[in-house]
Order: sequence, then C-alpha cells, then structure tokens
Amino acid sequence: MEFSIKSGSPEKQRCGCVIVGIFEHRRLSLAAELLDNASGGQISDILRRGDLNGKAGTSLLLHNLPGTLCDRVLLVGLGKEKEFREKDYSAAVRHAIKALADTGTQDAALFLTEITVRKRSIAWRIRQAALNALTAQYRFDQFKSKQDDARRPLRRLTLIVERRNELATAETALKQGIAIGEGIALTRDLGNLPPNICHPTYLAEQAQALAGEFGLDCEILGRDEMAELGMHSLLAVARGATQPPRLIVLHYRGGGKSARPLVLVGKGVTFDTGGISLKPGAEMDEMKYDMCGAASVLGTLKAVAAMALPINLTVIVPATENMPDGNATRPGDIVTSMSGQTIEILNTDAEGRLILCDALTYAERFDPEVVIDVATLTGACVVALGNVASGLFANKDGLARDLLEAGEETGDRAWQMPLWDDYQDLLKSPFADMANIGGRWGGAISAACFLARFTKKYDWAHLDIAGTAWTSGKDKGATGRPVPLLTHFVMQRAGQLD
Repeated sequence: MEFSIKSGSPEKQRCGCVIVGIFEHRRLSLAAELLDNASGGQISDILRRGDLNGKAGTSLLLHNLPGTLCDRVLLVGLGKEKEFREKDYSAAVRHAIKALADTGTQDAALFLTEITVRKRSIAWRIRQAALNALTAQYRFDQFKSKQDDARRPLRRLTLIVERRNELATAETALKQGIAIGEGIALTRDLGNLPPNICHPTYLAEQAQALAGEFGLDCEILGRDEMAELGMHSLLAVARGATQPPRLIVLHYRGGGKSARPLVLVGKGVTFDTGGISLKPGAEMDEMKYDMCGAASVLGTLKAVAAMALPINLTVIVPATENMPDGNATRPGDIVTSMSGQTIEILNTDAEGRLILCDALTYAERFDPEVVIDVATLTGACVVALGNVASGLFANKDGLARDLLEAGEETGDRAWQMPLWDDYQDLLKSPFADMANIGGRWGGAISAACFLARFTKKYDWAHLDIAGTAWTSGKDKGATGRPVPLLTHFVMQRAGQLD
C-alpha cells in the first residue's frame, strides 16, 4: 500500500472513497459534518433512518453522495465520543481498511486521523493509522495453490491532517508508522512459516538478507563455534535435532562509535516438540510459533534500520529445534552454561531458558546499556495474563516503567510481574547450581528468576510473550507483538518520538 499526507476538505477529495467517523447516537465528526453540509443533509437523513448508529465495529458505505467529488463515502462507527481512546482509534482504522477490501476501491482518503484522541499527538495518530492500515491488509496465503483473485485490496491511502502546519510532523510520523508496520509484517511472516521451511538456517539466511538490505554487520555462529565458547546449555537443546543450531548476531550502528548498544535477545526455537519430555499431540503444530521471540527482535531491527534511528542496536538470536531422538538430552542431565554455572535439566520442555541463558551471557561482550530478551517462554504466563498482556520482568524498576509506558502508548501492553529473591529457592538442585524448572506454582516467575542469574552485569528486562505472540483457532496466526512496544521503546531511547 502506498501512503501520502494531505490537508484538505472531505468534499473536495477526488478519490475512490472518503472515510469519516460517526460517534454513537449519530454524532457526526467534523469531516462527516462537512460532507453532510455539502450533500444537503443526506448523511443526517440516512442516519435518522437507522442505517448506522455509530457503534464501534460498524460501518456504512455510501455511493455518489451529492456535493462531493469522491465515488464513495465510508461512515465508520467510533462508539461513545467521551470514551473514545487509543484502542478505539486503532480498531476504527483497521475496520475501515477491511471494510473496503472487497469493494474494489483502489484509493481512499482517511479523515479519522483528524479526530482527537485524548493525550495523543497528531504524530501518534498518523503513526498508528499507518501501521494499523498495514496490519489490516496483512495476508499469509503464499502456500495456497489458488489465490483469491476476487480480492482487490486498497492500493493508495491518503492520511488527512487538519492544519497545514502539521504536514511536516505528519510526514515524519508516516515514515515511522510504515517502518513499524513492515517490521510487524516480517515478524508475522516468520512466525507463520511452516517449520519445515523456517528452521535455524533459514532464520540465519533472513538475518543475512536484512544485513544486506540495511548495511548491517552480521555474524552467524555454528555448533563448533558455540562449543568453543562453552555454550553447552544451548547445545543441549539442539542435541536431538537434525537441523543444525545457529547463533545469529546483527549490529545496527546508527549512534556514535562510543555509544553503548541496546541489545535484544529473541528465543528462536523453530519447532518445539518438548524433546524427551514430549508435549501432547493436540495443537503441537502451533509450536512453530516458539520462535516468535526471534521473529519479533528481527522485525524490530528492520523497523529501527528503516527509520535510520540514531542509536546502536544489537540483536542476538539463539536458534534451534527441540526434538527427541537417541542423542537428545535426557531429564536428569547436567550441563555447564557459558557463564560457568551448572544446570540440572529436569524437564527438556523447559528449553527456552536453556538457550537464552547462553545468549544472555554472550551479550556481556557488547557492554550493553540495556538488554531485553523476548520469548514465548511459559504456559504459566498465559494462565496468569491470558492473551492480552505480555509478562514483564526487570532487574531495574526504571527500565520496567519505560517498557510499560511504551506498551500503553502503542496498545501493545505488558504487565510487570515480581522478580523477588524469595522465588529463587524454587530452582534449587541437590546436584547442580540450579535446576531448569521450579515446580508447578509461579512457573513464569521461576523461569524469569532462572534468567536473572545470567543477567547480573547489566540492566535487563524479560518479556514473556507466550500468550500474545500468536492466536489460535479459526484465525490462527502470528500477531507481530511485541514489535510495537519494542520499537516505541527504542525510538524513545533515540529521542525520536514526537
């Protein structure tokens, strides 16, 4: 989809469709009111007949409205005006784009961007409109033998600002929104790919392609290099897999040479059977999504590089499959991590923390300002928070606050969980420095406490996205979270938010 920014009146837009908002009880937005005046009150007449009440999630398409230059007008319900917030705004944009998908409309002017959202700037509205429009158009159908030829998605979208002095700010925000939207799309694509295609080597190839596109430094470590570094915890997970493991390292250097980097670490288990601690067969196909942490940090990196943010960002992806065979790690095995700490592996299905701990130790060499790991780590987090909020753990409250604010700003919310030392006792082992599981209760917390033992040399946060990285059921698929949260956090650190 092509985007542009413009300032103008809705009745003067010569395009396939003008999109305006209607609040509940038939309350017209400013743009809808201008169209109503131009048409001699036709919109008001239609609304009085009960065709649309303005409830959120509803819309009405009008053709050849008198007094206008456009072919169609789409009225979009916005809900109650006094309760109109960020979530409602984003949902309205997505609804509008989806509503036009089957109409044959090729270009449209979006006037929803003029509507005030409490405490949010014009830059926020433009940024969110662009990324939500791209999200609404996302499809993953490359493996279907017959494409949907009837679909004629929107090709051009003009985002309208109320005042001409807002154009420059809006142009910058538009570029940011497109970059974030494309980063989300990459994350969703990688997550949705089948595991026979998206394996560790494929992830490494995608990282190399990103490096080539944006001029990044890229290093790929294989099994032998990891063994030399002492990454025996990561390699323990890879023992049963035919596909070779990879440690992927990418550097984006947009800041000063002496500036310490932000480091993002993404769990890249491209398929998780559970290993010898085998998972139940039901819905095991969804374990292809166990690399969504890796996908999200790669998507974030793409967005950051596309925005050319003045910051240094390093991405680390430990990538492997977790498979059972005669060479696979057994419950009861003890391994030595890269940090020198020993781990008794009581459950081979608690493998994410085993690959992350070595990657987190590896991150020390970059003298990071902050390290954030992202992982579909525990079912316990899904039990605690469902699919609404990601679980957030941090060893610095200030870092946690920044991430929580980024989540609120983008609608990609997280909830802070405790990381108290009291929980560390759950990981005690009679035979090693620690066990890799902490028992039945507080599973998301004990997993984070495990990772905390490898992050004492820097400021660190952990995002457990097991409940938010994908959706199940009829509309199963990767969500692209937490790319919005992460990109906003990086933009804030780079001083590039308006």
